[in-house]
Amino acid sequence: MTENITSVGGGGGPDAGVSALKGRTGAGAPAETRGKTTIADGVVAKIAGMAAREVPGIFNLGAGMARAIGAMRERVPGGGGGGAVTRGVKVEVGERQAALDLDVVVEYGVSIVDVAGGVRTNVISAVERMTGLEVVEVNIAVDDVHLPDEEEEAEPDQGRVR
Repeated sequence: MTENITSVGGGGGPDAGVSALKGRTGAGAPAETRGKTTIADGVVAKIAGMAAREVPGIFNLGAGMARAIGAMRERVPGGGGGGAVTRGVKVEVGERQAALDLDVVVEYGVSIVDVAGGVRTNVISAVERMTGLEVVEVNIAVDDVHLPDEEEEAEPDQGRVR
C-alpha cells in the first residue's frame, strides 16, 4: 500500500502544470483513497479569481493592458471569453503547496489594506478547501483605483442606431 502523496507532472509532458493527489491502494484502503486526483493550474487560478472577485471593494482583476486585451478578446467570436475569470491571476502549484499572485483594481474610497486582507483570506480559504493544497502565499498588486465617475466602455449590444 502507498501513503497519501502529492506530485506534480514534470517538464513539457501531458501532466505538466497539474497537481496529483494519490491515495492508498489495495483491498483494505477506504474508497476515497483509491486512485489519483489531478488538479490543473488553471483550476486553482479559476478558484482564486472567483474568490477574489467576491470581496467587497474589488472592482476588477488584471493590470490595465491585460484588461484591455481581455476586453477585445471577449468581443471576438471564439476569442476565449472564458479567460476573464483567470485574468490577473498567476499560480504556481507544487507537490503540496500553491503560491498565487493577483493583480487587482480596487474601488475608490475603500481601505486597500482591508481589501487586500479580505482577498487573501477568501482566496486562501477557497483554494485550500476546494483543492486540499496548502496556500503558502498570496501576493497582491493593486494596479489601479476605479473612480466613481469613470465610465466603462459602452456595452457591445448598444449600437449607434436605435
